[in-house]
Amino acid sequence: MKRLVTIFTANQWKCIAVFWAYVMISAVLVSMMLATTVIAGESERSHSEQQLLGAYLTRVGNCMGCHTTKGGQPFAGGRRLFTSFGIFVTPNITPDKETGIGLWNEEDFWQALHQGKSRDGQLLYPAFPYTEYTKVTRQDANAIFAYLQSLTPVPQSNPPHDILFPYNFRPLLAIWRALYFKQGVYASDQSKSEVWNRGAYLVQGLGHCNACHTTRNVLGASQDDALVGGQIIGMNWYAPSLSSHLEAGSSDWEIEEIVALLATGITKRAVASGPMASIIRQSLQYLSQEDIYAMAVYLKSLTGNEKRNIPAVKFPVMSGSLQRHLNFGGKLYEKYCQTCHGVDGEGVPGIYPALAGNRGVLMNSPFNTIRSVLNGGYPATTAGNPRPYGMPPFQQILRDEEVALVVSYIRNAWGNRGSLVTTVDVDRSKGGND
Repeated sequence: MKRLVTIFTANQWKCIAVFWAYVMISAVLVSMMLATTVIAGESERSHSEQQLLGAYLTRVGNCMGCHTTKGGQPFAGGRRLFTSFGIFVTPNITPDKETGIGLWNEEDFWQALHQGKSRDGQLLYPAFPYTEYTKVTRQDANAIFAYLQSLTPVPQSNPPHDILFPYNFRPLLAIWRALYFKQGVYASDQSKSEVWNRGAYLVQGLGHCNACHTTRNVLGASQDDALVGGQIIGMNWYAPSLSSHLEAGSSDWEIEEIVALLATGITKRAVASGPMASIIRQSLQYLSQEDIYAMAVYLKSLTGNEKRNIPAVKFPVMSGSLQRHLNFGGKLYEKYCQTCHGVDGEGVPGIYPALAGNRGVLMNSPFNTIRSVLNGGYPATTAGNPRPYGMPPFQQILRDEEVALVVSYIRNAWGNRGSLVTTVDVDRSKGGND
């Protein structure tokens, strides 16, 4: 009997040990499953947050603006960019595996933005502004890629570029890049504030402002990275200098006014028109207040000391023949323009821009003013200006000679002094992309 009790007790302890071992193993497995679920949830949430950041950064870079043709599917490409080098066609950047970037990975995308190379290593034409995008951080590039990969694939094949000889000989790009392409992520200026550096990063990098606001040489390379202004490639629009008080420099503006112009497209003394109105409508109005403010801080600093260096300008007294010439333009202004822009060119603040003292009217290049008269247009439609007042086109009403006369008058009335406009200027301002 005693032996049986001993055997039973031993067996009982074995059962108890096995039972608790089973309980502990089960607890460990459950804990591992829970941990895996938590990690997966956090990973999914992290990926979702990355996509949201990418959606925002895609707005900052206005990717959809170029990679969407008129009436086409967003990001599916097909937009034709007319330049003196030929016609460039924007590619499909939806995740379609046959016609888009569905087979790309993060490294491929980074290579395109940072190095200006396609997935297969082929050199990209700088119509794609990798000369600016190279300053974008890897983290931001990955976020943009994550967002683009989350889009609905659009199976759309786009036609190839139609580039003129010898620019269609792609190996020549290696020489161009050696001369003009400086690869590298934006490096903060330690002497400046965090806000200033954020603004510089957005303006110089993802915002690629220098793609338009620059003077280019015969090979299409930017001759200065100081946003000095120049004619936009493929467009008969002039992007004014953002570093000159005589054009669009903002050193004497309050930060709040710069913010308002960038976010809404209009202030009491300025209206964004042409391509800039499109940029504000498609991109800038969606930026956070912090980022718009940072851009304003940076842009204001570009003309910090320029005003004191502006020389005094003296204009000669107008001759009788010149005055008679301008009087013809004055009669046209009275008939077609005065109702909105005023007897003295004072306009209506926040509605119709003043023409007296308007820097956009007085720039050396008269193209923007001529195109506004010919084509009319609207300021950007934004949340801050949802129903903008527009200007009708006059190209079907006025002959080229009359357009030249009225623009010449506007550039020389109410104390304005600018060069006279000719029919040749009017003819040259026609055409091009909008």
